[in-house]
Amino acid sequence: MTMSEDRLESVRTRLAASPDLAAAVRESIVSGAVPEAAAAVIPPTAPDVLSADREPLESVVPVDALEAIVQRVGRPPLLVRNDAVELEALADFPAGTDVRIKAVEAGVRSVGRVEFLNHRLSWGGTGWVIDGTGTSRVVATNRHVAKLVARRLADGRGVFLRSPATGARYGANMDFKEEVGSLPADARPFQVTEIVHLADDTAPDVALLRITGTGLPDPLPLARDEAGVEELVALIGYPAFDSRNDVDDQARYFHDLYDVKRFAPGKVMQSLSGRTVLSHDCTSLGGNSGSPLIRLEDGTVAGLHFAGVYGVANSAVGVRTLKDVLAGGGPRAFVLPSPSEERPDGVHGPEQLTGRAGYDPDFLGDGLVAPWPGVPDEVRAQLARPSDEVPAKPFELRYTHFGVRFSTTRRQPVMTAVNIDGRYPVRIKRGRDQWFADGRIPPAAQLGRAAYADPEIDRGHMVRREDPNWDPAARSGSTSAVARQANDDTFHYTNAAPQHSDLNQGKELWLGLEDYILDSARTRGFQACVFTGPVARDDDPEIEPGVLVPREFWKLVAMVDADRPALHATAYLLSQGDLIRELLEKRDRTEAVEGFELGPYRTFQIAIRDLADATGYDLSAYSAADPLAADLPEDEAAHRALPVYVPLESLEDLRT
Repeated sequence: MTMSEDRLESVRTRLAASPDLAAAVRESIVSGAVPEAAAAVIPPTAPDVLSADREPLESVVPVDALEAIVQRVGRPPLLVRNDAVELEALADFPAGTDVRIKAVEAGVRSVGRVEFLNHRLSWGGTGWVIDGTGTSRVVATNRHVAKLVARRLADGRGVFLRSPATGARYGANMDFKEEVGSLPADARPFQVTEIVHLADDTAPDVALLRITGTGLPDPLPLARDEAGVEELVALIGYPAFDSRNDVDDQARYFHDLYDVKRFAPGKVMQSLSGRTVLSHDCTSLGGNSGSPLIRLEDGTVAGLHFAGVYGVANSAVGVRTLKDVLAGGGPRAFVLPSPSEERPDGVHGPEQLTGRAGYDPDFLGDGLVAPWPGVPDEVRAQLARPSDEVPAKPFELRYTHFGVRFSTTRRQPVMTAVNIDGRYPVRIKRGRDQWFADGRIPPAAQLGRAAYADPEIDRGHMVRREDPNWDPAARSGSTSAVARQANDDTFHYTNAAPQHSDLNQGKELWLGLEDYILDSARTRGFQACVFTGPVARDDDPEIEPGVLVPREFWKLVAMVDADRPALHATAYLLSQGDLIRELLEKRDRTEAVEGFELGPYRTFQIAIRDLADATGYDLSAYSAADPLAADLPEDEAAHRALPVYVPLESLEDLRT
């Protein structure tokens, strides 16, 4: 039976059970008017009603399908005052329903509002106590509520994000009051100290939060089995005004009183199975996300409300799934240990790093030279002097096929340089990572594992792990000691810079640049010299004393031009736009203040001359080889010109 047939059968059943309602419907047919009594069993048809039976089960739903009024009348969302439900007429419910509501109303004390700290939204949904003893409780809510302020880690836990506007870390409280007539002094907030579980997007819409304190509410008991069709149930939560529902319906039900705790009785419309969602018709609006679905028979929780479609049905996660998640079960594919689980840090002494040639400026051949970019005197003064430094390669920490110039002040690379030979790649499968300190410079000058303890901060390889993994002597498909050594050399802390997890939004293009350019018809030889580094600023965020997190990264790729024996060079920026705005300010351009906005991280191709101007590095060996050079002004009034850059939406946007 389809969802539409189910709804028609439900109408027939309700008409047969209520002669008065049947008479009202007959009258409406004759008169052409549909009285409110008839509307109670003939809810409006939503545009997607015929596809309702194809909605995902307990999982991903469209943003515009969250929370809904299902029955236009007959499902009053009852107010809660002083932890007691204020009853209204319940004409569409069996006799004695009011008694059942009063018998289970003690559960309202265990339902609270999920309130946010440092976020533009003051609160985001509903939560309820599902487990815990003593001074600790576990609260259940929806994944889509928690994800407003948090992100999921690989092990299934969550971590609070930081505000992109202020850098302040988000947080959350659970307030179990917020009733009609309550005063600020009545608030009962408890701090969320841990995000115990944040479901993957492919799993049921569940999150578990831990709160601590004294005077915590008791857990709501979970039902022994799944709810059946026509069972009496209720949602307890905090409906907010919701433009996705009919304005008149909201006004009739809520009388312009929103954001406070309500007890909304209803019925189960469809039971949960592998093919059908647990659906109900309790009245909900935005803010009810995370509400418990309470059985009026015994006050146990039958499900976790997560979505709805206006005029069709509301949906909930089933109690069996809640029990599995609480026990650490459920789908396991996304919580299995990673094959790249790290080993403890190590140290490589000078004797273990002998024989490394480092970066070769003459690598491209044809008499072409790709020198290290020059740096200002103040940067040069902070460069590390490795114990095995050679005069021909000053300041260079030499590794296999790449080199690093390292800042002892910031304890991270100033820049790296790698030779890539796409003719002789060797595939090295990633195993259990182990990171090393480099014994050729003082340990105190390097960051270590402790600097990356914050789960939002990643160790960002400056030289990609795959880039130096090549060996002309290796046969196709064979292993290579040279390539293995190059791969392992990239796992030195001297080759890493702290990267905020927010950068991941724009990293896909960034990581694919070298591969794309090596294959480009505009270059030949499948060889490249790639320089990479952070854009270092004094005002970079400091996650702990002495640990600065760069906000932007730059890259310069030099190759042999496809048409002639000359350099071909391009430059790139992984950024929200800070460097571009600073160039505009530096050149007194009004565009810097005319609505310029820092968006999400993106990859830009930028003129090499502009990159040099912004960083202070000497990139003159590459400026004339830049395909964007044709767009630069000829005269010396360049400081007044707009910076030349291309926002990259795909690799096809590259100017090569």
